[in-house]
Amino acid sequence: MSSPEDSFATPRVAAGALFIDAEGRVLLVHPTYKDTWDIPGGYVERGESPAAACQREVLEELGIDRTPIGLAAVDWAPHEREGDKLLFIFECGVLGDDQDRIRLQPEELDGWRWVREPELDEYLIQRLARRVRAVVSRRTSLSLYLEHGTSPLTRTSLA
Repeated sequence: MSSPEDSFATPRVAAGALFIDAEGRVLLVHPTYKDTWDIPGGYVERGESPAAACQREVLEELGIDRTPIGLAAVDWAPHEREGDKLLFIFECGVLGDDQDRIRLQPEELDGWRWVREPELDEYLIQRLARRVRAVVSRRTSLSLYLEHGTSPLTRTSLA
């Protein structure tokens, strides 16, 4: 016998960190286990908040202890193999001199670089490029709600 709870969504939740430098470039990292680049971050662990996961992942991946300063976007982006997903992007400020202290987690990452917004498609998978571009190009300080990197509230792409 099924219960009403059987129909509740149980999405995978991930949290990513967005660092933008004074020139408007985005910090990307290169995972050792895939061919494309990513933003720092990863999956939220059971009982952990998305903001805490973002801070933990930045510390693990980059060696920098950085508390997120604001929520930039939440993207509902189900994946055919992984099911429902909620992806949080947190603004983590400017790195400044902290970039000299970046120490990559060698088991997971083998490179990092600053990338300009028009070049995101060359580095990121399409759905992540849309998500990051939506945040970088937004014209408000409000957080964005996205579905597959676009706003369903206006049904127009923010990219």
